[in-house]
Amino acid sequence: MDCRIIAVAMSQKKQNLTVYILVAMVVGAVVGQLIHAYFPETIQIKDASGELKSIVRSEYIGQYFKILTSVFLRLVQMIIAPLVITTLIVGIAKMGNLKAVGRVGGRSMIWFFSASLASLLLGLMLVNFFAPGAALKLNVSGFDTSAASDVIGKTQSFSLQHFIEHLFPKSLFEALATNEILQIVVFSIFFGVALTQYGEKGDGIVKMLDNLSKIILILVGYVMWFAPLGVFGGITAIIATKGLGILKVYGYYMGSFYVGLALLWILLLSVGYFILRKRLTTLLNHLKTPLMVAFSTTSSEAVFPKLTEELEKFGCRKKIVSFILPLGYSFNLDGSMMYMTFASIFIAQAYGIPLDLGTQLTMLLVLMLTSKGIAGVPRASLVVVAATCTMFDIPAEGIALILPIDHFCDMGRSMTNVLGNGLATAAIDKWEKD
Repeated sequence: MDCRIIAVAMSQKKQNLTVYILVAMVVGAVVGQLIHAYFPETIQIKDASGELKSIVRSEYIGQYFKILTSVFLRLVQMIIAPLVITTLIVGIAKMGNLKAVGRVGGRSMIWFFSASLASLLLGLMLVNFFAPGAALKLNVSGFDTSAASDVIGKTQSFSLQHFIEHLFPKSLFEALATNEILQIVVFSIFFGVALTQYGEKGDGIVKMLDNLSKIILILVGYVMWFAPLGVFGGITAIIATKGLGILKVYGYYMGSFYVGLALLWILLLSVGYFILRKRLTTLLNHLKTPLMVAFSTTSSEAVFPKLTEELEKFGCRKKIVSFILPLGYSFNLDGSMMYMTFASIFIAQAYGIPLDLGTQLTMLLVLMLTSKGIAGVPRASLVVVAATCTMFDIPAEGIALILPIDHFCDMGRSMTNVLGNGLATAAIDKWEKD
């Protein structure tokens, strides 16, 4: 009974936060439009070098509202390193003895990385085809990216040589201090693998990191309560500059993303039918409730216990479910990865930042690595988007553009995450039985 009360309270808090974000979006749109309508004149201001430049007063006023977005962005970036390092190490450590579970673990990784690659590639093709951000034509110089650069660090180029050299940390503490997400991922992988070889003596470390990751996830929830302020500041600033016409772009962006999710579902279900045959329908009946809960709460982790129960009712063996499903929540977030591709390139398109095919494929590789340390909680994908944007000289503050509709996109991607993990567990259990 106590668990049900806590679950209801958590659900109510998430609903309240969603309401606050929607209210902030509406108020921001109204305030932004008033500024856009009543301050259309051009003024002269001094830039950083002391030279005079012309700027529309509404845009100048809007820049002050960006401070709210910057505060929220800093708070998001504050939790990047601890969130990645704890969730990824624990996810790897839960594999147990690598020799004993090598076959199951190997099959799991093949599925996870294949599904991840398919999600990222599909998202990459569709966001380039629809180009939802191209109509915005925002000014890069209008944003102050120094805050994000100080926290995450910038790379002037991402050639293959630079990427490989940048991938491996010289010092863990340096990587943590500068929030070098890729280097933290590499260390976490090495540490997690070493921890599995330490045997039962390492259980205490795994338990400690697991508890720490849960505390950090609570912290993520606290940080997200600043999201309404970030939404208000971001939407006010952008509408003060561009007017209400920008709202058309949001509808096009969300529609393009859901087309991508629909195609991803077709792909996943096709593979699922190839493996499970007629039993796929039975599996979907068992997944119906977890899918709807994930859709309504925008959290795939919220349905973890129910998903475990339904998969066992479907016929999956408990040892397979207890092994595959926790890994899937760290390594197999198909919907989130498609969204991160969409969001990152959408922001680049919005600022008119050209990304050639090589750069986009490099970004895909970065997302493939960094997404493996992110749990399926509401809006956790923004952490990776913020980190990835600054790595490629894209204004990380651009996440303010997607915050107003992030909840609606999160509903679809959370549902897709649950489908992907349910199919993966059922498929691998079928392979093991065969």
